Amino acid sequence: MRNLKRALALLFILALATLVLFFVLENQQAVALVMFGWSAPAMPVAVPVLAALLLGLAIGPLLATYGVLRSKRRVRTAP
Repeated sequence: MRNLKRALALLFILALATLVLFFVLENQQAVALVMFGWSAPAMPVAVPVLAALLLGLAIGPLLATYGVLRSKRRVRTAP
């Protein structure tokens, strides 16, 4: 059963990596992002999209951990 879970996890990771590769290869047109008057250099569309994805994947678990720790602290201090 453990080997089946590992195989399924490996297949999922390979499928995800393949989808990311196809996304990057299909989105090669250059764009320049502008925010508050600041203009980023022109880069492929896939770069800022993948950067936003990775940033979200990093921040999401941190916020979830903060929420869990905060709720545990509330439970401990409750009368």
